Amino acid sequence: MSNQNFSLTWSVSEEDSGSLLREFLSKYDISKRALTDIKFKGGLIKVNGLEVTVRERIKTGDSVTVIFPPEQASEGLLPEPIPLLVRYEDEFVLVVVKPPSMNTIPSREHPNGSLANGLAGYYKKMGIHATIHIVTRLDRDTSGLVLIAKHRHIHHLLSEQQKSGQVKRRYQAIAEGLVNGPKGMIEAPIGRKSTSIIEREVREDGRYACTLFEVLAQTETYTFLNLELLTGRTHQIRVHMAHIGHPLAGDDLYGGHREMIARQALHCFELKFLHPFTKKVMLFQEKLPQDMIHLLDGN
Repeated sequence: MSNQNFSLTWSVSEEDSGSLLREFLSKYDISKRALTDIKFKGGLIKVNGLEVTVRERIKTGDSVTVIFPPEQASEGLLPEPIPLLVRYEDEFVLVVVKPPSMNTIPSREHPNGSLANGLAGYYKKMGIHATIHIVTRLDRDTSGLVLIAKHRHIHHLLSEQQKSGQVKRRYQAIAEGLVNGPKGMIEAPIGRKSTSIIEREVREDGRYACTLFEVLAQTETYTFLNLELLTGRTHQIRVHMAHIGHPLAGDDLYGGHREMIARQALHCFELKFLHPFTKKVMLFQEKLPQDMIHLLDGN
């Protein structure tokens, strides 16, 4: 694969012999939109090195290559030399750790210094010609693992995985007070608070939301938890924990206190997904950041 043009290659098995190329490619989730882009925006489809159309019939042992149109760097996204904590990288995906106090993408309040700005700077330095495709976002003050696709097609494949629940994230959090354990489930619909564009709340007309939790440890004033989202609502963990009377430490938007920590004590410590091309299960874990460790240690 050149950095300019992302490509994928498959060998045709006996099972697919005699198929139309269009049918073969749909098996590998090459969407109709992708085929249109390939046709009109500078891509190619080759069988055994020769350019063909999707009406070509293929046979056992044929080598099928899809060369996607070149992607442009994200317009309006300023590349910045922000150091990235890269935990994994190949030609398809990146896994990085986002520190607290950093936006995933730029906002009106914070137009610079985001993870996306840092990725744009990294891509520029490494000669990767791609738009920034962030698969799993985190709130500004939530730390932890973030999955990035290095091409539009890979983003499409991972988004399909997300829809079917195959991209799994687990979080660790420190809640105020002593949460009844050892395990529990919070089911409460979440919607936007009518008086705020940012804040969410549990409300009858909200969307269904479900959070699983497990108590790991307790101090006199805090509970250390593992949490897993069965739905993906905005601020879901923060809203649900506040709803049961245990807001996250430092989460002043939802009733937490900031005397001991300057942000919500929430960290995405585990990320699991199926590699979109090798089909291997990819599992990453990231240790708790220092500010949360200090809070648990009482420092």
